[in-house]
Amino acid sequence: MLGLRFNIDARYGGTVEVDLADVHPRAFAIAFAGALRRQSELGGALGARSTIKQHLQAYHRFFAYLRGHSAVKTPADLRADDIDRYEAFLEAGGMKPIHRHTVLAKVILALRSIDADKPSLIDEGVRRRLSYTSAQSAGRSRPRDAYSPFVARQLRDAARGDIARIFRRIGKPLESDNGDANLRRVTDEANARIVVSGRLSSGERAFKSLYFMRLRRGLPVSTLAEDLHARFHLRAVDIPPLLTLLSLETGLEIECCKALTIDCLQNPGHGTVEIAYLKRRARGAEHKHIRVRDGGVGTPGGLIRKLIEVTAFTRQFLPSDSIWLYYYTGRKQLRASIEHQQEIVDRWTGSHGIRDDDGEPLRLVLSRLRKTHKALWYLKTEGHMARFALGHTPEIAARHYADIPSLRPLHEATVAEALSEAAVAAGPIILAPGDEHSRRRGNAGRDEGADVDALLNGEQDVWLAACSGFDRSPFADPGSPCSQPFWGCLECRNAVITTRKLPAVIAFLRFVEEQRAGLPSAEWATKFGRAHERIAKQVLPAFPQSLIAEAEREAEGQGLYLPPEARQ
Repeated sequence: MLGLRFNIDARYGGTVEVDLADVHPRAFAIAFAGALRRQSELGGALGARSTIKQHLQAYHRFFAYLRGHSAVKTPADLRADDIDRYEAFLEAGGMKPIHRHTVLAKVILALRSIDADKPSLIDEGVRRRLSYTSAQSAGRSRPRDAYSPFVARQLRDAARGDIARIFRRIGKPLESDNGDANLRRVTDEANARIVVSGRLSSGERAFKSLYFMRLRRGLPVSTLAEDLHARFHLRAVDIPPLLTLLSLETGLEIECCKALTIDCLQNPGHGTVEIAYLKRRARGAEHKHIRVRDGGVGTPGGLIRKLIEVTAFTRQFLPSDSIWLYYYTGRKQLRASIEHQQEIVDRWTGSHGIRDDDGEPLRLVLSRLRKTHKALWYLKTEGHMARFALGHTPEIAARHYADIPSLRPLHEATVAEALSEAAVAAGPIILAPGDEHSRRRGNAGRDEGADVDALLNGEQDVWLAACSGFDRSPFADPGSPCSQPFWGCLECRNAVITTRKLPAVIAFLRFVEEQRAGLPSAEWATKFGRAHERIAKQVLPAFPQSLIAEAEREAEGQGLYLPPEARQ
């Protein structure tokens, strides 16, 4: 029984209570319990409390499968086909490839540990099967998305308001009602008991006396234990706003925020300070630093410094270098590791009425806050990768923090804007009357002035524009005549459209609009769509309305000729 029920003091996060005493098959429970112990030791693969619990849950899932779908009773009975059938069982249950891979990997890792501890126990076929996790691809993970600026603003505002109230509350013992000497005396006794021992349990005389005295006077007692301790310690419900603001302001991963210690502030500078933190996933480079703003509690440095200050009293009764010491109603009242449940986070967001982008109550996932910080910084730097990729290579920053769903609309809009600019740049040069006059005056007396005058005076005209390079067309080989239909000038940088060409442009526009009625829409769009859009949105808006009206009259009065290719 002792081998199946034990505690593991994780290197990070606290203690894990393991109980496999009632698990069957019993031989598997014994073997996997030993594997869990070995992997959780110093130097083992499992260091965090949360990771150990995840492995334990994966073991229970595997044991349940063996009880219901296999006759295997001991690790020696296990065969490679049993592992493959377990994987197929997970897949049939609807488990996604990446999730299936991680669940199976935990069982594979335990079996490898068992084989290393007792090499003769595992079947040879199973040993070969343990050389890989799965024959199937795990697929590509979906990037964790950031919250929108709208959600981030709600979270930041709510957290700042709560944090201000938390720090005002601590250090002010629960006060008794004025004028009631007996109640004041009993309240002072309860406060004094907390000052001496750090806590006051519900079974102690001082607590009972205060509870019943307040009850007889009609005063609230349902949260008396929390109200008493809240003046001396942080509470579990204080953790969500503190973590939220710290992660949003620094961009630190939540697990890194949770592991901060009282000596994490280092190398202060002018309004800044370094935070030394531990990133366990960065194998070989776990110890890292980040420089942040330092000032009041609204800055990361000031917030951490204030946290260290307000937990100093708690630290007298719970020796720990963690900055997260708090009171939690229950058997173990003072805690030095964050063990909050999603329920506490949901209660916090619900109390502030925080909504997501669809107007629904927000279910806050703390691990998305780092991505949110990065996305906000990406927007602030306007995607400038050299400024954005702080602490990462540009490739990692782009793949993990820029290529996320919430930033996709920004990227799509940027691409659309770039394509629009490219389309404009690829079009003709449009000279309004003022620009044409400036060109003529600016080229007077220059060597190239005669060429410019010839271009602007009509000596190099084609049908819709003047052409500065008929034998240098971007659509034909150098030296060859332009091969485009005449409206191809609207997509050519060699073309120059001036006031003189407006009647021809307007005549062609009318012809194109007439053709819309007689051609299938797809054919019309293919043949004339770009030309129509270029004239309507770029060419005509460049000229005064008076010149356009005059050109319309000229085009209508002269009945301008259209080249044959317009009607083909």
